[in-house]
Amino acid sequence: MKKVILLLFLLTVVVSCKNENQLEQEIEKIPMNIKIERFDELFSHVNDKNLPKLKRDYPFMFSKKYADSFWIARTQDTLQIKLLEEVAKVFPNIDGQQNEINSLFQHIKYYFSEFTPPRIITTTSFVDYRNKIILTDTIALISIDTYLGSDHEFYQGIQKYIREDFNKRNMVVDLATEYAKKYIYQGQNKTLLDEMIYFGKQLYFLDKVIPFKTEAERIGYTNEQLDWAHVNESYIWRYFVERELLFSTDSKLPGRFINPAPFTKFYLEEIDSQSPGRLGQYIGWQIVKAYMKNNEVSLKDMLIASPEYIFNNSKFKPSK
Repeated sequence: MKKVILLLFLLTVVVSCKNENQLEQEIEKIPMNIKIERFDELFSHVNDKNLPKLKRDYPFMFSKKYADSFWIARTQDTLQIKLLEEVAKVFPNIDGQQNEINSLFQHIKYYFSEFTPPRIITTTSFVDYRNKIILTDTIALISIDTYLGSDHEFYQGIQKYIREDFNKRNMVVDLATEYAKKYIYQGQNKTLLDEMIYFGKQLYFLDKVIPFKTEAERIGYTNEQLDWAHVNESYIWRYFVERELLFSTDSKLPGRFINPAPFTKFYLEEIDSQSPGRLGQYIGWQIVKAYMKNNEVSLKDMLIASPEYIFNNSKFKPSK
């Protein structure tokens, strides 16, 4: 009997992998030809003669309240020069990121036929890591100086858990996350469960549109942190349930379980020091995965479903 069950399980895995491969082959055929525009490089070569043309090509990059002399002076600023030098070292070309963004847009187009790819433009922002990507309907502006590597000298004053994803492999993850925010709809988050499901939706969106990234990369964990979450999933869930936290409106809970932090605050010394942050997001991700596995529903419909509906119909059971 055990052999039969094992055989059925293996058969299911093989069929699932085959279907996924066929889907990816279909998505790869979607026409998409993304070219990243290196405004950072163009700006590094600005002078009195070519500035007018650059302003015509990129009017949204130049505030009208500043005279041309301001922008010329900016190019001579020592910090600006250093930023551009370091960007040129890390990104002599951007082919890898361009290919990943191209694939991201193919996946978004597959799930959202109305999607129109924007212009992708890189610039420097004096390491404004709170606005790494600014997204509009027609433009995606990427602060390329926030992807120089987590140990870069520019980031030494920033807490380690924040700068861990300041690397080039995270650029497409951040862009995909900004698109997730555009496509997700739910009412105002009031409970911890609301917050968990919101980020669960976000992470499941990433599963679908950047499957070429690992699960650890999608959630911003190291492999060891993701393993810890998997191993302790049942404990984490029991903690939420036993303390009746899921439907709590305590405003302190997002800071403990959802927001970026060096660890999750269970207020248990032996656990806190070992745990990664944002474990509420992780559990929300598992709930949404269970919901999608156990229901015939499209990605679009899931993204607008209410948190309680998703939770009540997920049949979620934490891994042992």
